[in-house]
This record gives sequence, C-alpha cells and structure tokens, in this order.
Amino acid sequence: MLHHVFCTLWGLWCSHAPLHSTDTSYLKYQEVQALIDQATEEGLYTRGELTELFAHAQHQDDVIHAMQAPAESLDWGRYRPIFVTPERIKAGLTFWNQHAASLQRAEKIYRVPAPIIVAILGVETHYGERQGRFRVIDSLSTLAFDYPPRAHYFRGELLHFLELCHSQHLDPATTLGSYAGAMGYGQFMPSSWQSQAVDFDGDGHIDLIHNADDALGSVAHYLQSQGWSPGPVAEPARIAGQNYDIHLDTQLQASSSLGQLAQQGIYTTSLTLPDTTAANALRLQGTHGGEFWITYPNFYVITRYNHSPLYAMAVWQLSEALASAHESGPIAPKQ
Repeated sequence: MLHHVFCTLWGLWCSHAPLHSTDTSYLKYQEVQALIDQATEEGLYTRGELTELFAHAQHQDDVIHAMQAPAESLDWGRYRPIFVTPERIKAGLTFWNQHAASLQRAEKIYRVPAPIIVAILGVETHYGERQGRFRVIDSLSTLAFDYPPRAHYFRGELLHFLELCHSQHLDPATTLGSYAGAMGYGQFMPSSWQSQAVDFDGDGHIDLIHNADDALGSVAHYLQSQGWSPGPVAEPARIAGQNYDIHLDTQLQASSSLGQLAQQGIYTTSLTLPDTTAANALRLQGTHGGEFWITYPNFYVITRYNHSPLYAMAVWQLSEALASAHESGPIAPKQ
C-alpha cells in the first residue's frame, strides 16, 4: 500500500543533489548505526548480522526516480489503459475461479465484494505475477537514508521490515518487493503486514508472498478495518450549468451529500439514493476532456490502500469489469 505524498521543493532538491557515492557503504551513515543500535537492543538480530546486512545494502537510483514520478502523476486518460485491459480482466477471472472458495469466505467474513479484492490484487501485482524486482533492504535503505522528503516514514518501515523478517522467517537480504518496499500479492508495506495481515488459510503462518489465500484475506481485512461497508463505490455524474466548476469538491473523503451536489448542478445518473447520502464529486481528466463522477464512502476506503483517486477509480472500474465478465460464467482454470 503506497501512500504517495510529494513535496515540489524537496523533489527539486533530490533531482539535483548528489545521490550516493558508489564507494560509500551504508555502514558509514550515522543514521544506519543508530538503527542498528535500536534493532540490536530489541533483540531482533545480533550486531554482526545487521552489520553484514547493511554492508551489502545498495542505494538504488531507480527507487528515487520512481518516487518522484509515480504512475499516479499521469492523467486519467493515460492511467486507466494501464490497469483496465482485456488481458487483466481475463487473468482476473482465472484467479477468481482458482480461489473462488476463499473469496466467497472473505466476502462473508469481511463483507468486501470479491470483485474489489480481485481488482486490488490485479492492479497491485497482476494477481501475484509482478511482485517487484527490488530487494526490500535496498529500496527501504535508499528511501530511509537518501530520500529526505519521507525519510522518517521509511526509517520506520525499515525497522518494521526487520521485525517482520524475524517473525515470519524471511531472509532480509533476499526478499523482493516494489520500489517503495511493499511486498507480496497485495503489496503490503511492512507495518501494514504486521498490523493487518491475516492467516486466512489457518496454517499457522502468514505468507503474503506465496500464499494467495492469505493475501486476499488480508486485503479484505484491511479494507474492512478502514471502514468498508455494503454500499456503492462510484457512478458517473451528469453536470448542468456552470456552478460545478466552482463548487466541485475534490477531497477524497465523502464530505458532501447527494442533495448538496445537486444544488451545484452535479447529479447521479444510475443510482437512486436519498439526498442525505454521503457523497463527493470528482473530476478526472480523460481522453475527451473532463470526466465527472460521484463517489461514495467506499471509494474513500479504497484510497486508504493508495492515496490516489486514480488508483481507486482503476480498482473500481476493473472490479466492475470483472463482475460483469464473471456473471457470464466461470472460465476453466489453467491446466
């Protein structure tokens, strides 16, 4: 789960400042020594083990570049075709069919629809096929010690990663993930893995990297913990007049009502709900100009997974496409 918060001033600084000398070891960083001290005191590893780990941790320029130019910086017209595709829908149906029983159980326990769970896994890692190419120790060290805008956050995630590897018997020197240090089918950050992941198949071990059932159960549990409840996510909006351009609410949290939006010239197009229903209006820049949407509290819940309206809209639209295709009948699993 990636929470992209960027600062223009810091971004400019990072793009021009020297990144990391090739002959500099992270062991020479005062902050690394402080982290080793803390982790040693907590009894996670010996000082020798941590010294060996950070002696071989490597700065990754690609990590810095990815943080400065994430996919969420695109406009909607270019972002959507990356994630809502026939190929991703087809692969999602195969995944759904293979894990139908677990998805049905997750729906019952956490009240999160199977299409939403599958869509998040589809957007995050193409259903587990693309879990990341970076060593997590490299990406988190780079961001914790060479990326000042979010260094505090990533220092915390680095400690959580060490704790997680210790408790889940992962090798911190070889575990792979995203450029931001997220891991597994659902791209959980280390702190989220520790606090939100569940042993969904009951085997006594939480494995989000190899175990799809644990991953989908953990995604459902996370969304429930963020406030998911049965109800709508989003729908296209119809606009009238010119007041919408002034009063359009672009906050992610549903802070208006359908009645208030109607007073601004923003109307529902498909759902019939009371005027008091909590809702927001959202404008996305599509291939043919502005696209207008009404979003509901569950849309905001999806943005707790990734703080981007583009991400949430891609998840929702992929889930709608998956649900529609699934109604046509399950496809045979791959032999």
